[in-house]
Amino acid sequence: MLDRYAADPAVRAATFVVLDFEGATPAGYPAEPTEVGAVLLRLRQEPAGHWDLAEAGRFESLIRPPDHAPVTAFDTRQTGITAAMVAGQADAATVLARFDATLTRPPYVTVAHHARTEAGILRRYATACPALAAAPMLDTLRLARHAHPGLANYQLDTLLAQLGVPTPPDRHRALPDAVVTAAVLQALLADGARRLRWATLAQLQALAGLAPPHLAAEQATLF
Repeated sequence: MLDRYAADPAVRAATFVVLDFEGATPAGYPAEPTEVGAVLLRLRQEPAGHWDLAEAGRFESLIRPPDHAPVTAFDTRQTGITAAMVAGQADAATVLARFDATLTRPPYVTVAHHARTEAGILRRYATACPALAAAPMLDTLRLARHAHPGLANYQLDTLLAQLGVPTPPDRHRALPDAVVTAAVLQALLADGARRLRWATLAQLQALAGLAPPHLAAEQATLF
């Protein structure tokens, strides 16, 4: 239950976009997405009166990577995504622009596990997805370090076991990973409210926030 957060107007106004990319990892280049999955969450009051994050939408799509980033056998072993599956798909800019066009109710906060990976992709495709790229980010890995210090590691599978979130059979596909990351977010926020008195979006951003990707891109051009 997330009742403590309901008093914060910023939390009540926000839509949390829990995002996951699967990707190809070409040598000498940054990762290129081969699939995106997202779950949109908003704080809602349940009939019993308690507040929780409720699903407000989903998005998923395969993505054709550029020629310099082909899907390799290693990538397929990791995700189950093959070169044939992505061959006829739209490229990343087209897919992300399509997703971005559905985001018509700001403000947004993007959420990802080890969010620098997602931030890097959004930064490079910022012109295609301006709403996503303009949103501040929360990293569930960083939140977990504060809520559950002392774990051996903070990989997503470790947190699923720690928090009692079932591992989906298609783990390492984008939408299932976004779904379980959303469950991890909800569990961490509940733990933080109960034990650490987390109550505001500003607190969460101070603990686990990243700057909006488009700001990082603009800053990089100054140096």
